[in-house]
Amino acid sequence: MSRNRDLRSQSRSEKGFTDREVGTRDPIPAFLIVCEGAKTETNYFRSFPVSTRPEITIVGAGCETIAVVNKAIELMAVKTFDRVWCVFDRDPSNVNNTAARFRQALQVAEKENIKVAYSNECFEIWYLLHFHLYNTAVPRSDYKKKLTKSLGCDYAKNSDDMYSRLEDKQHQAIKHAKILLASYDSPDPASDNPATTVHLLVEELNHYIR
Repeated sequence: MSRNRDLRSQSRSEKGFTDREVGTRDPIPAFLIVCEGAKTETNYFRSFPVSTRPEITIVGAGCETIAVVNKAIELMAVKTFDRVWCVFDRDPSNVNNTAARFRQALQVAEKENIKVAYSNECFEIWYLLHFHLYNTAVPRSDYKKKLTKSLGCDYAKNSDDMYSRLEDKQHQAIKHAKILLASYDSPDPASDNPATTVHLLVEELNHYIR
């Protein structure tokens, strides 16, 4: 182990972290997850049954694309995090969410070592992929209807139990999300619809599931 890593471990221990093994020999990381939505995405990620609770700070920014990334950068200036993620949509119905701003958000995030879990057009594509592989664009107006049919009950956008409802199908959603991304010969997140990288954040959190 390098001297730098020893110093990091010492600093983390002073803050109350432990080096307990949870499927990995690395110290449990401190996460920052900044979400575009104030409830839909934050409720989902707060429901993860993470073992021994790594420090997970989840913020519902209530803003879009580049503003979400800027919020993450603002929080990173105040506190040190091991993993930083931004969760936002490519919503063409939003006049402020242009393709240029969406691409700018991805570029700034990459520059700042921030990972992005994006969805085109909206976060609910991640929910739908738990049931079927959708390889043609789904209008935003159809998401509620499709989810209500798949769930067998009325879908409420700000529901706080979507993780538990979908947990047993999560492996299928991850598989479908990967197939979708691989289907684009020249990937362009701003125009690839449907598409999502939410599964990448889900897989990372799954390393710490109890």
